[in-house]
Amino acid sequence: MSTPPAIESAADVAPCCVLGETIDDTVAQDLARVFKALGDPTRVKLMSLIAGSSAGEMCVCDLTEPVGLSQPTVSHHMKLLVEAGLVEREQRGRWAYYRPTIDTLAAAAKALIT
Repeated sequence: MSTPPAIESAADVAPCCVLGETIDDTVAQDLARVFKALGDPTRVKLMSLIAGSSAGEMCVCDLTEPVGLSQPTVSHHMKLLVEAGLVEREQRGRWAYYRPTIDTLAAAAKALIT
């Protein structure tokens, strides 16, 4: 009779991949907030509208029609984009104006791929 092959322990097996550095919990939470804000198609569309504006900014009053939502609903979506650091808000009289902060999105993407 032949002897059964030896079973290797996990300690004896070399890893198949070299693990990269992991981000810490605080950075992971910050990144999750950015990507969660973009996890809604309406917010992606709003972000695209603002980033593509020839003026570099847009009034909330001009964002309601393209997404087909009421001003309070658009304002709620914009609040989440502001909290994620993806847009900046400036109050001018009765209306809020938003401009993109492209650096936040670029930094979030870079944190995942470096």
